[in-house]
Amino acid sequence: MLADTLAAIVPVDDSLATAVQARLDNLTKPPGSLGRLEALTKSLAGMSGNASPRVSPPGVIVFAADHGVADEGVSAFPQEVTTQMVANFSAGGAAINVFARQIGARLEVVDVGVKGVVEGDGVVIDKVRPGTANFAREDAMSQAEAARAIEVGMRAAGRSHDAGCRCLIVGEMGIANTTASSALLAALSGRPVTRLVGQGTGIDISRLAHKAGVIEGALAARQPDPARPLEVLAKLGGLEIAAMAGAYLGAAARRMPILVDGFIATVAALVACRLQPALRGYLIFGHRSCEPGHDVALELLDAEPLLDMQLRLGEGTGAALAFPLLEAACRMLSEMATFDSAGVAGAALES
Repeated sequence: MLADTLAAIVPVDDSLATAVQARLDNLTKPPGSLGRLEALTKSLAGMSGNASPRVSPPGVIVFAADHGVADEGVSAFPQEVTTQMVANFSAGGAAINVFARQIGARLEVVDVGVKGVVEGDGVVIDKVRPGTANFAREDAMSQAEAARAIEVGMRAAGRSHDAGCRCLIVGEMGIANTTASSALLAALSGRPVTRLVGQGTGIDISRLAHKAGVIEGALAARQPDPARPLEVLAKLGGLEIAAMAGAYLGAAARRMPILVDGFIATVAALVACRLQPALRGYLIFGHRSCEPGHDVALELLDAEPLLDMQLRLGEGTGAALAFPLLEAACRMLSEMATFDSAGVAGAALES
């Protein structure tokens, strides 16, 4: 399934940009006056293969899993919060539930590796294993398990597509997953760990050095090869991070635009792009988070986010907040009057 999906991802269709630009230039506004919104329309057209792209209804998928490295005291919250938050998602009480309702999204919660017993209706149980191992002591998982978690994400993206979703937002829940994401980013980028780690769920600044030390020790012990992204993911990653990468790949194989959330989501996108570089053309980055490593991950993907709201929650919340900009871009293209239809004189061309 992984190999077939990677092979199914084709580069975006840049040939539509000319037609979309011509339409944009004939709308009742000065050329280029809507700035990045105009660039978004061309990007969405190329992703979808449609000169009149649509992004509604959006799909939101939240993957949940636990991390063995939580045993090292790298998070402000105990590990059982993962299970409790999944129940909160199921009950509709989390921030992503609120924002998903606001944008009319189809929301799915997937247990890909929660350690506890998940209670609540509507959670998809597609568990690879009950949490990763503590990567400070051993590999987080096997490469086979990492591949299976990626395929969990691919299946979830397929369900969103089959349900009629035209754009995908992917979120996560997993205590200690900023530690795993920072470790992955350090391995893939070669940047100093101290430049990448942040407060995550809100650890005290005095504990950042401990968090960085745990990651540095794991990098020395695990010796991940940055040229082998699946190996890096298996040694240092999380099951939900792998599933997020799989969801991106599965969506791109179906030509669905993907709106990427914050730090963890961007690191998952970096892993996925290392597996299939053509994925990059299907990614739009929703926001810049407070995690210091996010800037590095965005730089590696040559990405400029739409929003900067000083968010650090995860769950897909920042991407959901950015979604109305994608909807506005599509509506501008399809609903604005042209100079001819409105009877408005266009700009005179200089001789």
